Amino acid sequence: MAENKLNRTDRELETREVTKRKTTWKRPDVLPSPTPEEGYAYRWIRVTSVGQTDAMNVSSKLREGWEPVKAADHPEITVVAVEHDKFADNIVIGGLMLCKAPVELAEDRNAYYNNQAQQQMHAVDNNLMRENDPRMPLFNDRKSKVTFGKG
Repeated sequence: MAENKLNRTDRELETREVTKRKTTWKRPDVLPSPTPEEGYAYRWIRVTSVGQTDAMNVSSKLREGWEPVKAADHPEITVVAVEHDKFADNIVIGGLMLCKAPVELAEDRNAYYNNQAQQQMHAVDNNLMRENDPRMPLFNDRKSKVTFGKG
């Protein structure tokens, strides 16, 4: 009988509270992420703003190449209520509709807008440097020196 007691594990070590990992609360995502599909990028497109349908935004995004995602294609995203009869088969949450486009198209679009931003920054820098005067420079190298004692 003494052997039996030595081979048994403590009852305290078998309880769920000891083995279960403590979970912390985290705020749920407002817009859930769909399960990734190879070759496609996802984006939420504005369908309404302040209760008014934003047809211009939707049509411009569709012309860019974004296509609405059907709710049947992503059952992991639960939609409580359909907000617009026009997009009843799509995933629409809070006035935003989930759309997808080929990754190449999304990368080309991002590269285009990054190039636009760089050109604008270059134009601003050139404009500022044109106004620069060596007697009173706009961008002065401020080199400060810190000394201690009698330096």
